[in-house]
Amino acid sequence: MSPTESESIREAVRERYAEAARDAGAGSAGCCGSAESSCGCGASEAAELDGEAFGAELYSRTERDSLPDAAKLASLGCGNPTAVADLHEGEVVLDLGSGGGIDVLLSARRVGPGGRAYGLDMTDEMLELARHNQRQAGIENAEFLKGEIEAVPLADESVDAIISNCVINLSGDKARVLREAARVLKPGGRFAVTDVVADPDMDDATRRDMRQWTGCVAGALTADEFRRQLAAAGFEGIEIRETHRVHKQAGSAIVRARKPEPGA
Repeated sequence: MSPTESESIREAVRERYAEAARDAGAGSAGCCGSAESSCGCGASEAAELDGEAFGAELYSRTERDSLPDAAKLASLGCGNPTAVADLHEGEVVLDLGSGGGIDVLLSARRVGPGGRAYGLDMTDEMLELARHNQRQAGIENAEFLKGEIEAVPLADESVDAIISNCVINLSGDKARVLREAARVLKPGGRFAVTDVVADPDMDDATRRDMRQWTGCVAGALTADEFRRQLAAAGFEGIEIRETHRVHKQAGSAIVRARKPEPGA
């Protein structure tokens, strides 16, 4: 993909999720959280899926009840990465594409006062909403950073775990995203994300549809492509497991890998 194409995709994504942040701040769900939206699955496709494909319903009731309503309304992800990241007290965790902050706030509680949770997002409206949600939740060991997931503004080997919820598929340069993830992880650090994974036979019309791209479908890697790109970035122990369908040609999957220890 050319730099011009990547930038066009980035701006389309920025516009879509700025709108979603404004909707959540106004008290309404936006984007992939709505079957009637132009992102993700359409209404007819959503009706064919088992359960919820996107949004806050993918979290437990206890998790949802512990957070502000705006954080739940802004949850546009396809899974619950905090449930698979195996976070521990005192760890540093980074959420790539943190949106309204739901995964950062849940992670901050899991790592406790001695740990820290960072959220990275490129959209001013989402960052404003996330910081508002942080204040409402009274969580102090979280920090939201402005930036792009292709250029993480953190030091080398500074993070114990990386999570992300249905965001890597939105990037026009996924290889760079995964290289950045490997750079900021400590040796032995964990990569545990939920993301949309495309079927190998996804049709060209879907791939070219910008609404399907901003809706987390058209830009998705296949499972084999995800494995190859993770391995090329230096990861090992790669596991990809589909959890539910989000589109007739794509599913949500848990993707796990780790950065090797020195000398491994």
